[in-house]
Amino acid sequence: MEYVDPIKEIESINAIKEVLRKQSQRDLLLFVLGINTGIRVSDLLALKVQDVKDESGMKEFLYLHDADEVKAYYLNGKVHTELEKYMEEREFKEDEFLFKSQKNNQPITRQQAYRIINKAARLVGIPGKIGTHTLRKTFGYHAYRKGIAISLLMNVYNHTSRAETLKYIGIDKQEKRLVKVDVNL
Repeated sequence: MEYVDPIKEIESINAIKEVLRKQSQRDLLLFVLGINTGIRVSDLLALKVQDVKDESGMKEFLYLHDADEVKAYYLNGKVHTELEKYMEEREFKEDEFLFKSQKNNQPITRQQAYRIINKAARLVGIPGKIGTHTLRKTFGYHAYRKGIAISLLMNVYNHTSRAETLKYIGIDKQEKRLVKVDVNL
């Protein structure tokens, strides 16, 4: 596997969203879901409508089976917004793949997901190596920069050391991290 980079600039993330918004709501949802949850692209592509929506609406958490445990991933407001727009496009069956190919009833392939993400990144001028793992790394980079404990990110990535996770998300050991601890009582 070739090493890829996280997208560190918020402006670049927003620019990619705009490119994908014009291209396809499905592709935009793939990007937004990936950068907001840190879920592996193989798990994203396997999602079905019933995993994110039930009769009462969009779910708050997405549950995935990982080895011998079930992991819960929070679906935040950004994900909900894009999910709702996507679900308005047409009638979805609950057992349908969320990221269904236009050619058949299967999900898009990893290669197609790579092409979608890589092309959008190139169109907005992002340097560096961009691929499907960029979504996971972008999630981790921004979560860490916003003060999420490295131990929580280690759990998301199934890493055994802080150093492994910091390297994975593109944090340099010399980088100073300012965190606002604002109890605001």
